[in-house]
Amino acid sequence: MATFKQLYLRKVFILVSIILLVSVILVLGVSSATWNKVSSDHYSLQFYDFEIVNEFPHDSTAFTQGLLYAGNDTLFESTGLYRQSSVRKVAIRTGKVEILHKMADSYFGEGLTLLGERLFQVTWLTKIGFIYDRKNLQKLEQFTHEMEDGWGLATDGKILYGSDGTSTLYQIDPQTLKVTTKNVIKFNGQNVRYLNELEYINGEIWANVWQTDCIARISPNNGTILGWILLPSLREGLLAAGYNGIDVLNGIAWDSGNNRIFVTGKLWPKLYEIKLHPAKKHYNGEDIEKLCLA
Repeated sequence: MATFKQLYLRKVFILVSIILLVSVILVLGVSSATWNKVSSDHYSLQFYDFEIVNEFPHDSTAFTQGLLYAGNDTLFESTGLYRQSSVRKVAIRTGKVEILHKMADSYFGEGLTLLGERLFQVTWLTKIGFIYDRKNLQKLEQFTHEMEDGWGLATDGKILYGSDGTSTLYQIDPQTLKVTTKNVIKFNGQNVRYLNELEYINGEIWANVWQTDCIARISPNNGTILGWILLPSLREGLLAAGYNGIDVLNGIAWDSGNNRIFVTGKLWPKLYEIKLHPAKKHYNGEDIEKLCLA
């Protein structure tokens, strides 16, 4: 017959075994969750360099705020600065302004997007926007929106996406102009502030980050950052060529029919058609924070 001491030791052994088993299960569960998070946040994250396919002239007095492809080698462009703001249709190959709507001096033009036959534009430091006829840029109506400010606009053909200079990406009903969804964009646990000009490309939102040479590729579904496009050599090349009056990178246009990407900047004398490729250099989170988080 087992002694009291043997029974006691047996109970202790069983208890310790249970504790160890539970601990292993918990560790494996945490490890799995952690790995899944790392995998989703970092393993699939892509970094992109580029090559220049074409260079085109661009109005060096245009303080580019919104840019989009209009078909037939033309762009729609929104420009800023008080007393100089405009919406314009521009020929890509020559840089010639084909149609220009000058805004009232009291408005500072910002982001622009095209939905159907109507161009939507927002303005800086106000919650006022305007809708224009794409054919002649005639102003059709004025609206108010619910973002904190007006910076960028894009569309997937059904809803509007907006930015207001914060880290929030908005989804907006184009009929009511009411915000339907908001996502705070983060990288490495930090808010990606100063989301600016936007473009919807192949199921992603591409966003200029103001005061950087970076474009963030964002999932419109949940706001996850999918990748970074790193373009510092464009601005560096212009400065090296003596264009010292340029401002920051801003302006993304997508020709979906021909898979062409166009980028430019505020007061830039050139519009670039670029092609992306995976970055050869290895980038870690700290590198991206220094380059892309203003």
